[in-house]
Amino acid sequence: MEHVTEGSWESLPMRLHPRVLGALRELGFPYMTPVQSATIPLFMKNKDVAAEAVTGSGKTLAFVIPVLEILLRREEKLKKHQVGALIITPTRELAIQIDEVLAHFTKPFPQFSQILWIGGRNPGEDVERFKEQGGNIIVATPGRLEDMFRRKAEGLDLASCVRSLDVLVLDEADRLLDMGFEASINTILEFLPKQRRTGLFSATQTQEVESLVRAGLRNPVRISVKEKGVAASSTQKTPSRLKNYYMVCKADEKFNQLVHFLRNHKQEKHLIFFSTCACVEYYGKALESLVKGVKIMCIHGKMKHKRNKIFMEFRKLQSGILVCTDVMARGIDIPEVNWVLQYDPPSSASAFVHRCGRTARIGHGGSALVFLLPMEESYVSFLEINQKCPLQEMQLQKNTGDLLPKLKSMALADRAVFEKGMKAFVSYVQAYAKHECGLIFRLKDLDFASLARGFALLRMPKMPELRGKQFPDFLPADVNTDTIPFKDKIREKQRQKLLEQQRKEKRENEGRKKFTKNKAWSKQKAKKEKKKKMNAKRKREEGSDIEDEDMEELLNDTRLLRKFKKGKITEEEFEKGLLASGKRTVTTADVGIPAWEPDC
Repeated sequence: MEHVTEGSWESLPMRLHPRVLGALRELGFPYMTPVQSATIPLFMKNKDVAAEAVTGSGKTLAFVIPVLEILLRREEKLKKHQVGALIITPTRELAIQIDEVLAHFTKPFPQFSQILWIGGRNPGEDVERFKEQGGNIIVATPGRLEDMFRRKAEGLDLASCVRSLDVLVLDEADRLLDMGFEASINTILEFLPKQRRTGLFSATQTQEVESLVRAGLRNPVRISVKEKGVAASSTQKTPSRLKNYYMVCKADEKFNQLVHFLRNHKQEKHLIFFSTCACVEYYGKALESLVKGVKIMCIHGKMKHKRNKIFMEFRKLQSGILVCTDVMARGIDIPEVNWVLQYDPPSSASAFVHRCGRTARIGHGGSALVFLLPMEESYVSFLEINQKCPLQEMQLQKNTGDLLPKLKSMALADRAVFEKGMKAFVSYVQAYAKHECGLIFRLKDLDFASLARGFALLRMPKMPELRGKQFPDFLPADVNTDTIPFKDKIREKQRQKLLEQQRKEKRENEGRKKFTKNKAWSKQKAKKEKKKKMNAKRKREEGSDIEDEDMEELLNDTRLLRKFKKGKITEEEFEKGLLASGKRTVTTADVGIPAWEPDC
């Protein structure tokens, strides 16, 4: 379905509830976006929908409003613990956002209770909250929702509660599958009734999404909405109001360019994407010290309890910097983001589009900039062909200054910074090696010396990717890095305590080795003889079918073989010894060892 224009909410074939219209006006949405115009009438007519639209096009309202209208039109009112609608989304930040939007619409309808189930919270408390308050509409991440279905022993029979389900929504469906939730989604679908309305919303339709459509939707209406002003033949996936730039610079110039850019745009709101959690930790710390007068916050996937608080706080800021990984790339609606800066290109082309989509949302303008190494410049052509995403070149900024010595000084003064830098470098190289577009992002072409300088490393880390390589262009700091202390006195005290413990254990181990080595030969021999007797006794007790005489011959043959393998006797002496034992148990041919090759 294409060329769907914006329209007023009153123009819908089925009139919306007056309180829903009031909430829309209060939120400042007087008109529908194309995806809303296309999707809402079909959803409200009890059709399953699979909607594809560019990021930032208003997909959240495209399912929140039908969910509410369908529940309002139910013949039987929902009871406290009956679940009427289920909205599943890949990340907790997106779930929080949807829950907030939904709360604006359920506020005038006290008969509906809603509940949020996400990671980073106590599942036991979630169970108790549902038992006390109910949850007619559940917004959840897949992992937590699947876990809730297993908590029958705690008095929550969620399988019975969802028998009344009218609507299921899978938001950012492609991301749900990218993040490995396919098994969880399939488990959840088994608990849900077949007679339901299902909406699947995504910015991209992948083969995996197509499989999910076939598994979870019945005769769905497929919707692919283009933005106004984009040709029907185009498959551009970025917002039309987005200005997309790229900058080519060397690895050891990139950080200076980033800091200079941020210092010249202090009054704006920025998202800076890095490839790994360790890079976020390191560069976030560096930017806090080098970009003054700006609120700088960090979010990545390994944060557990702090993520929700940081996300909510950053959304309220008028200006600031959020340093993050791709955990913030999908569906997140942060008001008035001016610039999306991609310090590291993402691992996939689709992730590039989603990162850019954090700005220029729902009619607003915005800009995005990706930093590329000289060897990566062909990525621009790749994005234009693969994603129909054209980029303009931004020239290198002049008079940036060299901030890398300051970053090195920070590492020398605080072991925490030094260790973060080493971890960030290692994680970046490992992520680079796994890049989806391996023809452009080739690890073997990476200038490791320039990269290490760009990370302001004091020395090269030990890792398999660097084994056997020489780096004449990288000059390590003239300092023993083991002596760099933590600025945090408690951490440094713990480190010194650990080092002392390790030194003590080393001394004790060396003492034990010396004691064993100097032990009297007679005692060592006695211990071996005792062990042999114990083994022989055990075999007899186990009912071995080898008689004592045969066992003795076998032991003699084994001793001869050991001498031969060590080169103490010749092949002729070995054969002669075997014949003397009365039986030819083994020979050099049997063991496949030539006489000139002793076992070493």
